[in-house]
Amino acid sequence: MLNWGLYRQSSELGTSNISTPTAPDMNAPAIPAPAPPKKAKLALALGGGAARGWAHIGVLRALDEEGIEIGMVAGTSIGALVGGCYLAGKLDELEGFARSLTMRRIASLLDLTIGGSGLFGGMRLTKRMQEHLEGLNVEDLDRPFVAVAAEVNTGHEVWIANGSLITALRASYALPGIFEPIRSNQRTLVDGALVNPVPVSVCRAYEQPLVVAVNLNYDLYGRSAVVRHNATLSPSEVHRREEAPYAKLGMTGVMVQAFNIIQDRIARARLAGDPPDLSLQPRLGDIGLSEFHRAGEAIERGYEEAKLRLPELKRMQEIFAGPL
Repeated sequence: MLNWGLYRQSSELGTSNISTPTAPDMNAPAIPAPAPPKKAKLALALGGGAARGWAHIGVLRALDEEGIEIGMVAGTSIGALVGGCYLAGKLDELEGFARSLTMRRIASLLDLTIGGSGLFGGMRLTKRMQEHLEGLNVEDLDRPFVAVAAEVNTGHEVWIANGSLITALRASYALPGIFEPIRSNQRTLVDGALVNPVPVSVCRAYEQPLVVAVNLNYDLYGRSAVVRHNATLSPSEVHRREEAPYAKLGMTGVMVQAFNIIQDRIARARLAGDPPDLSLQPRLGDIGLSEFHRAGEAIERGYEEAKLRLPELKRMQEIFAGPL
């Protein structure tokens, strides 16, 4: 309510305490828009899985499409191969190579060795990598990268974060009995899946705030660890030699399958003790370890899994954003 006496006094003095609206100052500085929320970068732990590893390509494609930043990559076996090529800017070339594979072409890339430490020397594959990665060192990459290998003589887990990128990748995927071990700096190195199949612990050691694992073998085996068994032979097994030949894995198949079981059990134990913040698990159980010619299917499944989990990823990026 207006104070009439005060109004009369101010009027007599030629002034009024009633303000009138003024036009906005067009030259006033604009109020800045609120800054977008901070988002943590992802540290990717790319697991091993032989031919299933092409799924990593699909995961990376999906993350790039959404503009999700990746702060570092730790890779084991084919996870190291895909991660290293990605950080080197050679993912297009690797995907083109993977999609071009046929069973005949795969056979042409494998150089059988006699009397060596593995069935294949791997030099033909190395020549293909040299076309794109020759002379590139791990420390030349624009983000931290670690390839995990295992040392045969001591059983040590070896983290390769310096030196030749090609040597680091070869050591990490040197599957025992299949590829010859890699001799590097007085160490004999083989596939890192023997010691750390999904290298979440590497990302933790680098103090990454948000660690996302890509586990390629999650749906490969049943959840039961122990099965009660009766060793009595069934009639069909007693007379098996008289029946039609049954499917056999062969020496290589048995070796690879045994290695896969070891990798699965080690991965479960290590991830239980040091779990990632989020785990991507593409459904790849029907893709065999040696079916590298099914790259298109594996890539698509990795892409679909990453797309499906994007809401969780983005939410966790905001949650984990901070001074780290």
